[in-house]
Amino acid sequence: MEPRSVFNETFFIVTRGKSRKGFCRGCIGRVEAEMKRGEFMGLLYGGSSNPGSPKNGGLVRKEDMYPLTRHQAQLLLFVSSASKRLELLCNPQLFSAICDLAQDDLVVVKHKNGHLPGLVKNLMQIGRKENKDDLYMLGFEVEFVDNDHNLSSKKPAPLSLFSAADIIQVVSSYSVPLGLQWRDGRCGGLNRRVVMRNSCMANIGSRAQPVTENHIEQSLIQNQSVSTVPFEVGSMVEVVSNSGITVYGVIRWLGIPGEKTGEWAGIELDYEVKGCSDGTYGGQRYFTCTKSRALFVPITKCSPDSRFLSAFTGEETLKATETPAVPPYEDPDEDVPPIPESEALSLLVGKMKGIQGHINSCYLDATLFSLFSSSVTLDGICQKPADTEQPITCTLRAIVNRLRRQGFVPAESVMNFRKLLGCDTFRTEEKDPEEFITVLFQKVLCIEPLLKLRSKRETSQGAYTFQIFLEKEQIGQIPTVQQLLDTSCLSGDLKFETMPSCLIVQMPRFGNKYKMFSHIIPSLELDITDLLYNSLRECFVCGRLAEYECLQCLPDRKLQPGRIKQYCTTCNTQVHNHPSRQDHSPSALAVPAGVASDTPVPRHTMQLFAVLCIQTSHYVSFVKYGSDPQSWLFFDSMSDRCGNDQSGYNIPEVRACPELGDFLCQPEEELSRANPSQAPELVRRLLCDSYMFLYQSSATLI
Repeated sequence: MEPRSVFNETFFIVTRGKSRKGFCRGCIGRVEAEMKRGEFMGLLYGGSSNPGSPKNGGLVRKEDMYPLTRHQAQLLLFVSSASKRLELLCNPQLFSAICDLAQDDLVVVKHKNGHLPGLVKNLMQIGRKENKDDLYMLGFEVEFVDNDHNLSSKKPAPLSLFSAADIIQVVSSYSVPLGLQWRDGRCGGLNRRVVMRNSCMANIGSRAQPVTENHIEQSLIQNQSVSTVPFEVGSMVEVVSNSGITVYGVIRWLGIPGEKTGEWAGIELDYEVKGCSDGTYGGQRYFTCTKSRALFVPITKCSPDSRFLSAFTGEETLKATETPAVPPYEDPDEDVPPIPESEALSLLVGKMKGIQGHINSCYLDATLFSLFSSSVTLDGICQKPADTEQPITCTLRAIVNRLRRQGFVPAESVMNFRKLLGCDTFRTEEKDPEEFITVLFQKVLCIEPLLKLRSKRETSQGAYTFQIFLEKEQIGQIPTVQQLLDTSCLSGDLKFETMPSCLIVQMPRFGNKYKMFSHIIPSLELDITDLLYNSLRECFVCGRLAEYECLQCLPDRKLQPGRIKQYCTTCNTQVHNHPSRQDHSPSALAVPAGVASDTPVPRHTMQLFAVLCIQTSHYVSFVKYGSDPQSWLFFDSMSDRCGNDQSGYNIPEVRACPELGDFLCQPEEELSRANPSQAPELVRRLLCDSYMFLYQSSATLI
């Protein structure tokens, strides 16, 4: 796409990149001139005296900016917080609806410590305009409904002014929107804050009348054609009133109430409506919900919820918009490298960051973020996957590239990927991360197993993850990952045939239903030297070349329990002369002929780069994004939600977590004595809820 074709509108918002010459993420500007090398000279809006007048700005790269219409720029300019501007911009459904708001549209706004419904009455111009390049700030005057959530018939209270970021939901009240208009004007006084109202906007349209149960069919239902949609309990529907106001809800009951004929639906509405019940009709209870939110109507009066048509078409993607507000993304031909440590915080931290969750996708969101946001090793493994032109491979690449370039992946992208996985359960159900990882590497990336495990019987098998199996009595109450891995390998007579570049260790637990240990201490460095097949090993006691290994010495508290015990010939004899060890049966190690007993043994280590955790069926992840001990991030693809469970969207969040680095930097002896209940919140969450530990070879990090 040619640069000039992108910038038909001269206004823009900075969506990524570091601050440079006055511009930073979330700033709004106007293009002055196109420079060389894909850079633009821009002017900056947002000064304290008159935010609508452009000030000196600087150079902005094409890939760091997203074009805006004048209307969009003026709406975002009234949002004082840069992070809230970007958060709103990353929600295409909501921002598009806000840009198209009409008078008397029903909205839900943030008000004090809660959310309130109200009607949009006026589009307000805030500020002054001294020349054609100036911008007004645009806000909305909203008339609240009364305490019963019904349109008030009392003397109207002064209207409250809200920015676009204060609106969390839009419900169009009319099938033919009445456009919001305004007139240009100018007021005197250099420092005077000016708010102008278009007088022709006020009080057009009729108010809805109070609703009672006795008139529910007449006042909330208009004549509609018979619906052909096969509704069921759980379907999201809408019902249009005679006055044109649409109410939305979820079907909680289907049947024939009382003396009625034909099938009816009991709907739990998104908001309370005066005259509705708590799930009763005609004195009989059919379901239970909050007071004034149960509506009973003939099923023929219901229509699919137009805000989420995908729920009725079998598509799990969010409803598309004609004018997406998320910055457009063009997948480059080359793979984008992992996010460097210096840019991770500015690009990733905040709400609407990371990967947006949708329909039980947290297992996949957390896994993808852990594997691909910062890991260098995985890039080497996946550098040349097979079938690179296959749709599913291209979709995965686009997700990874978008995460690394923009710091945010919308839910549509991940839902498309889930659909391409080819299994219906991947599309709608929550899966275990290990199942997804196997499918990801084996079917999507066509990569050989990450691990080659050899048993004592000389049989070799491949695996993508390593499952810990052991008896609880074999180890202490709060083990480290190193102790768990060592014990599990020795108990099962397993060795790594080759040094893995990536090792994913699954803890001894079954989802959120069972876990063997209440807390597990992460090992920042995993030493697998003693777990390599036919690798030289050093004596546990004297450090010389080891020739014997003893599984029964593993839990011995006098010999540092949990650590693998291998001995030279001399130390093996001395250790097993002890009365408590005379019944042990040490096994001989394979030592190549001609190797001197004092030969140095190189250590083979792996570094922790991510941890997957699960609590109450919800997966989150911790990711190490750099070499600094404090360079840790916490990611939750469903940290918050806008709207209720049946509608709305999830808000992903990435948080910096330096306290985890502070905790893990303590000596192992102190960690073993630490009280997890007194640790910081996120640290405690990792210790209690860890499910998978992801390691990469130290050799790949050099």
